[in-house]
Amino acid sequence: MAKKSKYYVVWQGNEPGIYKTWAECQAQIKGYPGAKYKAFKSEAEARAAFKDDYFNHTTSSGVKKKKPSIIDIGIPKNTWSVDAACSGNPGLMEYRGVLTDTGEEIFRQGPFKKGTNNIGEFLALVHALALLKKMGDRNRIIYSDSRTAMAWVRNKKVKTNLQKDKDNEVIFQLIDRALSWLHQNHYQNTILKWETKEWGEIPADFGRK
Repeated sequence: MAKKSKYYVVWQGNEPGIYKTWAECQAQIKGYPGAKYKAFKSEAEARAAFKDDYFNHTTSSGVKKKKPSIIDIGIPKNTWSVDAACSGNPGLMEYRGVLTDTGEEIFRQGPFKKGTNNIGEFLALVHALALLKKMGDRNRIIYSDSRTAMAWVRNKKVKTNLQKDKDNEVIFQLIDRALSWLHQNHYQNTILKWETKEWGEIPADFGRK
């Protein structure tokens, strides 16, 4: 009996798409941290799944596991979420802020050479706070998945082992500017922890894990 062919969907990998062989699929996910992929019995199923969210096609004990929506989680509307991404430690770092319920990007900075994820998370929070103060928006909630960055903002102090050099000098300038802003300004916006284990990746996530 001929072996039935499968179609492989790669949502996150070197080249997301639909592949007809395991070898082709494997080439897209090998060495890619946090790759998201799955095999389907037919091309029609694969095409429909590729257009959909990966989390709607993961299973546990045969039970379909759906990514929780913002409404399911109970997140208030009109909140912001911030996150950072860093390729290496240190490495190319960038950060951004988005609307939590829609994912619409509000700001993005970088990439910067020889940064760290914690520094990016910290800069993203201060960027959001400064932007909201400039807008006169005192009540908007900001979500972050970094306890370290939240502590740095709260204590107005950055504790990093990153060594300063000519490649990352701009990052240290941004840190100094952020700390200066925190010491010179008062903000009323609430910063809350995004519970990744319960809710999935924060909406501002760059999708590179």
